[in-house]
Order: sequence, then C-alpha cells, then structure tokens
Amino acid sequence: MTHILLTGAGFTHNWGAWLASEAFEYLLGCPDVDEHLRRELWIDQNKGQGFESTLARLRQESAARPDRLGLVGALTTALVGMFNEMDRGLKARNFEFQSDVRYQLAPFLARFDAIFTLNQDLFLERKYRHGMPLLNPRRWSGFTSPGLAPLPAPSDYDPDHEITARRIPGCESAFHVENNIQPYFKLHGSSNWYDGAGGRMLIMGGNKTAAIRSNPLLRWYAEQFDRYLQCGDARLMIIGYSFSDHHINKSIIESTKHGLRVFLIDPRGSDILDKRRGVFKPATDELMDAVQPVLIGASRRPLTAIFDGDIVEHQRVSTFFHW
Repeated sequence: MTHILLTGAGFTHNWGAWLASEAFEYLLGCPDVDEHLRRELWIDQNKGQGFESTLARLRQESAARPDRLGLVGALTTALVGMFNEMDRGLKARNFEFQSDVRYQLAPFLARFDAIFTLNQDLFLERKYRHGMPLLNPRRWSGFTSPGLAPLPAPSDYDPDHEITARRIPGCESAFHVENNIQPYFKLHGSSNWYDGAGGRMLIMGGNKTAAIRSNPLLRWYAEQFDRYLQCGDARLMIIGYSFSDHHINKSIIESTKHGLRVFLIDPRGSDILDKRRGVFKPATDELMDAVQPVLIGASRRPLTAIFDGDIVEHQRVSTFFHW
C-alpha cells in the first residue's frame, strides 16, 4: 500500500499562514502595490476570482501592451515579499501542538511514502525535517525535495542558507528519489527556489500547466504525482486543498480509475468536493462523480484539534493507514 499526502494553503493555515483571500487583503496594503495595481486586483476580486487571476490577466495583456509589464513585476515583487513576511512569522511558531509524542504531527507525517504540496512557503523545511531519523528510523534518514542542490554557501555563516537558496542541477539525470529519503515535492515551486538563469521558480497565475511543462524539474514533479497516484494501491490524504487547480484535479480524477482512495481533512469536510456552489470553477459534477465513490473518510476538524488532545478524531484519522 502506498500512502501519499497532498497539502494546500489550509495546511499551514493551522499555524497562521494566510489563505488566498487573506493574501489578497495583504496585497491591498503592500507598499509595492500602488493605486493602479490595486484597481487591477479589485477587478478580478469583484468577479469572484483572486490575485492569481490578476497576475494571469496582466501577463496575457503584456504581450500586446508592454506598459503592463511593470504591473506584472510589481505584483510578483509583492507576492515574494508576502512569502518572506509569512516565513518570518511561521519561523517563530512551534510545529507540534502538544508534547505527547503518541499524538504529535511529525510522527504522523513520517508514515507517508511521499508528501506533495501546492504551497510555496518554507514551513516544513524549517520545522519538520530536522528530526526525520528519529521519527521513522527503519524507513527514513532524511527529508528533502528531490532534484535540487544548494547554491554556493555565502562567505558569512547563514543558518538558513540550506533551505533558502536552491537551484536546479544542470543535468536532468539528477532527478531521482532516494530510497531512504522521504520525498517532498513542491508542485508549484517554492519561494526560495531559483532556476539556472537565476529566476524564481514560482508557479502562480493562469496557465499553470504550461508553466510547469516548461520547467524540467516541475514537469518531473508532476509526473511523479501521477506515478504515485496511479500505482494501483495508492491512498491519498488531502489536507487544506480547495480543489481550485484544474491540473491537480485532473490528475486525481484520472487516478481514481487506477484504484486510488482518498481521505480529506478540511473545514468543509466532504462538501469541499462540491464545486457547484464554489467560486473557482463553473458548475460541474466531474470531481464529485470521480472522488465520492473512492472517498474513505473525511475530517472537518483542524490539525490544531486532531493533534492536540482530540484523541477520538486522531484515532479516526489514523485509520487512513489501515486501508
């Protein structure tokens, strides 16, 4: 049996990270966002969309209107600043919610064969990886994102350098998963990753599929996501993902034909599958039709409860590993 975890913004929200709606409100007060860009953000917000739609629209418009490039740059700078500010806040948070190791989160995470995320923050890199050899010593000796290498170390000692500066190795043959290292695939890149040309590896805005395909590492990550999900005996736990990314939904829907089973942790529980009432996608039953028959459980309670004394719910969530 292969056990896989997929996390979205709702995962780190348990420690205070911002959701998409909160990110929009951050941008309204960001110094890099002037009155003109603020108006552009409101255009999409009033349509029930969000800042990623604004970024996608401005990128598209910049092909015919070079003056829009400045707005694209300003919004990108603001978003990077948002991740940096959020990272500073998350850095000060304790990872565990209580001291009883039997009900802590880190040992729970160490039971997964692979962790995938749509998040671009650095929370797990900072808080989870250090104790890996003790969490599941028979299985893991470490935790890392495959296919990455650190940039040259700065002359002055920087304790954060190992996780805050990354680049893609020049050769794609470096893309592999080590048997004793728990893999952490950041499907949309990360706020601290750089490509070979020094550009940031952040997948935001529209047409994410094309952006992912144009990047060798992220294209390989997407392939790994499909490979894990379609292995025939896969069990996928999803924490805090709103099902608003078409390419991710497509992979999950397709994988249900290969024996995939799904467990959800979200404030809306199984109702999160119903996009007929959602604002992200047109009314459709495709997601529900595919996932409802393979749903093996759901929890509406936050991680702050499940891993902080809610023993009954912790036991129920842990049954995921017995399927």
